This record gives sequence, C-alpha cells and structure tokens, in this order.
Amino acid sequence: MSTTSAGPATAGTPASGGQGDGSRWTGRLSLGRLSLGRLPLPPAVRPYLAPLLLYGVTKLVGLTVFAVLLDRSGDYRGKQPRFGGGEHWWDVLGTWDGWWYLQVAEKGYDPHPLQPLAPGGVFTVKQDSVAFFPLYPALIRMVSQVTGLGLYGSGILVSVLASFVAAAGIYAVISLLAGVRAGTIAAGLWAVAPGAGVEWAVYSESVFVAIAAWCCHCVMKHHWKAAGVLAFVAGLNRPTSAVLIGAVGLAALVTLARRDSRREHGVAGPVFAMVTAPLGLLGYVAWVGLRMGDLTAYFTLQREGWAHFFDYGAHTLDVLGNTAVGRRDYLFAFSVPDLIGVQLVLALPFLLTLMLRKRPPLVLTAYTLATVVTVLGTQQMFANTSRYLLPAFPLLLAPAAAMSRLRLPSLIVFFTTAAVASGWYAHYVIFELGIP
Repeated sequence: MSTTSAGPATAGTPASGGQGDGSRWTGRLSLGRLSLGRLPLPPAVRPYLAPLLLYGVTKLVGLTVFAVLLDRSGDYRGKQPRFGGGEHWWDVLGTWDGWWYLQVAEKGYDPHPLQPLAPGGVFTVKQDSVAFFPLYPALIRMVSQVTGLGLYGSGILVSVLASFVAAAGIYAVISLLAGVRAGTIAAGLWAVAPGAGVEWAVYSESVFVAIAAWCCHCVMKHHWKAAGVLAFVAGLNRPTSAVLIGAVGLAALVTLARRDSRREHGVAGPVFAMVTAPLGLLGYVAWVGLRMGDLTAYFTLQREGWAHFFDYGAHTLDVLGNTAVGRRDYLFAFSVPDLIGVQLVLALPFLLTLMLRKRPPLVLTAYTLATVVTVLGTQQMFANTSRYLLPAFPLLLAPAAAMSRLRLPSLIVFFTTAAVASGWYAHYVIFELGIP
C-alpha cells in the first residue's frame, strides 16, 4: 500500500478500466431538457454537480420519510425537548447531543472540577459540556451572528452545508481510486448509510467527515501542509479525530522513510503535517484538564460521566453474545438499533476485505482500520454503531466500484428504494427507537 493515489484518475476525470461513460457523471447530467453541463459554472465545480445532486435528493427523500414516520407515531410529543421531544417533528433533530452543542453555542464553557454522583448508578460523575468539542458549536454561533438565524437553525444549516462538503470530499477521494462514476455513487451511498440521519441534524458528524475526507484527499495528492491544518482543525471537532491524526502522521512518516518519496515530495511538508496534526486535539484536552484541575479530566469525564471508554471490545462481545440468544442483559440495550448494529459488525470483515483488495493508499487504510478498532473496542451505546462508523467512508470504495458497472435504470431503482428505506433505518431507528 502506498501513500499515493492508486489510479490514474483525478477528481472530475474518468478512470480507465471499464468504468463506463464518465462524462455522464460529471457536469453533463441531464434531467429532461435541463442539461446541467450547460450551466455557467467554473470547470472545477462542474464535476461535483452529479454527486451533490444525487446526495441532496437522496437525503431529502429520507428526511421526508422520517418526518412522515415521526408524525404518524407522534411519540416525540410526549418526550422532553432535551431528550428526543419537541413541539414539531424537526425539533427532534436538535435533541440529545444536539442539546449540548446548542448549550455550548449559547453559553460557552464553564468547566468545574469533577463532581461525584451518588454511588450505584451507571454514571459516577456529573456530566459537563466540555465533553463536546468546540469547533461545531463555534460554527453554530458564528453562523447565527452572521445570518440572524437562531442557534437551532444555524446548527442545521452548518450540518447541511458541511454534509455537502463531505459528499464532495468522498466523491473526490473515491473518484481518484475508482473513477468518477464510482465517486458519484459513493456520495449517494453515504446519504443512505446506516446512521446517516445525523448528517442533517445538530450533530458534528458532517463537519468531521467533511474535514476527514478532504484531509485524506490532500494526503493522497501530497498537499501536506493543507492535510496538517485540516487534521489540526479536526482535533477541535471530535475526540475520534485521533484516528485521522494518526493516519496522517503515519502516511507522512512513511513518506519520509522512503528515499524516493522524500526526494520527490521533500521533507518540510510531511514534517509540518506530523507536527501540526495533533495540536488541536492535544490542546483542547489539555485546556479541559487545566480548567478542571486534573490533566486526565476529559477521559475521566468520558468514562464516568458517559460510560465511554476503550475496553478492548468487551462490551461489543457482550452485546453480540446477548443478541445471539435473544437477551438484553447488557448496558444501553435498544432492540432494533442493536440488531442493525450487529448486522454492521458482521458485515465489517467483508467490507474491509473488499476495501483492502482495492489496495487503497496508506492514509485511507490506516484511517479506516483505526476507526473500526476504535468503534468496536469502546464501551459506548452499541445502538449507535451505525453513527460511529459513519466517518469510515473508505468502506464505500468497493461497493461503489462494483455498482459503477450497473446501468442507470438499476441505479435509479436502488437509490430510490434505499432513500425511502433510509427514512426508517437511518433516521427513525436512531432518533426514536434508540438514543442518537
């Protein structure tokens, strides 16, 4: 596995090797008499029209189905606004983690030393907003001040816009490896992936995947300084940015270790990426520790305030064992979301094998494997496995490449069916049958 791109294609140009008519999937997508290829857009933008249109339409269908299901059940009306409820169906999209992000956007942080709770419960210290990283709520506040929108509307706007940037990044990465048709399909697949319901909610996943996809793209194109800066910014968004930071550092280290690549790409860029990438994550965790009077306070808060910690897969095995025999004798049990999570876990070896057979660049391989290990090796709500795996977009490489051989009518049938179904499995199951 190399740190360079694995194929001759570039974003917006067809790859060789039987990928079909690539031009159909760049700017020349026709809808009846409307040809998007004739729109007065810069050439660099046109390749992204098809993947973003596919992504947007697919997401909109799924969200519509979600709204219909919420209105039909009406269960959200009986829940507290902080815990999955609200007056309108769209209020659900700003609850749970969304409530915390909106609190930070409105009030900022006010960290205190860890406060123990009464013994005997699942959580042993009081929860604190510093568990939620600052980039996303800062963007919410900034957009609110610039546009005049409320914090909730700004949060949704940030997530939606970031999701399109993420879809464009996924297209750019996959098209480098498997052609523009596969890249377009990958963007559509991300819209209907299990867990995709949080992409247009007050959650930070869309912002993170946008950063991660373009960071990986920068590494693949050897834009090391940009990759280092993006990894630094990712470190201010989510603690799981550690996997991206590690992947960038590993790719840079391998580049430096090889004489030919060192001569071709220089030393300064990879070194800059290695040094810069971890500073955002380390800086925020250190700030939390200093403000709370304990340098390990962030990790203690995650472990004892949210019951999230790396347990080498013990919790995952516990859930798999219980669900196999129809029992729910484990922490954070939610029947339907857990079953979807089990199916994802069982599919991972197959998806990983197919991805590795495509010989992706080292940065994608390291990023994906580290993401999977982190998700399966951590005690957290197993029902959210689909959401936690959402950033592992390189898993879409092999399915997208295989589907790129299908004709347009078959793809239309697939995405129509998947879009409608995603309103249930990717939206309703997470927000109403579990805790996102």
